[in-house]
Amino acid sequence: MHSELEDRSMSLEMLVFLEKSRIPDRGRFQNAVESLGVPLQLNSALNLVSDRGYSPSSIKGVSSGFEIDSQSSQETLEYYPALKKVIGARDWTMVFRWGSSMSEGACVLGASAALVKLCDAIAYYPPDSITYDLKNLLDELQACLKEI
Repeated sequence: MHSELEDRSMSLEMLVFLEKSRIPDRGRFQNAVESLGVPLQLNSALNLVSDRGYSPSSIKGVSSGFEIDSQSSQETLEYYPALKKVIGARDWTMVFRWGSSMSEGACVLGASAALVKLCDAIAYYPPDSITYDLKNLLDELQACLKEI
């Protein structure tokens, strides 16, 4: 994710590939966010297994959020077949969408980083064909936080 993205009016998305059996409950997910020092407060009713649509949250005390969806990685690979070798046995895809807001982008980066740390997930940003590791996600997040 690059700062020029804030100028786009379309929604953006981050794909996070993980094993479905490792999807954390909200408490473990929030703890992972906090362990990274990310100032993100997830929706108190968040359920990564069943939630769809907008999930309110806050970043640095600012109300924000992101859209959430999920599907089997097999469905996702129909659109991104080159990722098959990269994702390995990760059979589930969390899809985080946001608009042009830097705070929304920061929420997605924080949530993605927590899943990468907690679940050995892989984050992929389709517009730029970038696969992120934890360090890259946190670096991008810090850049976003400076602008909020």
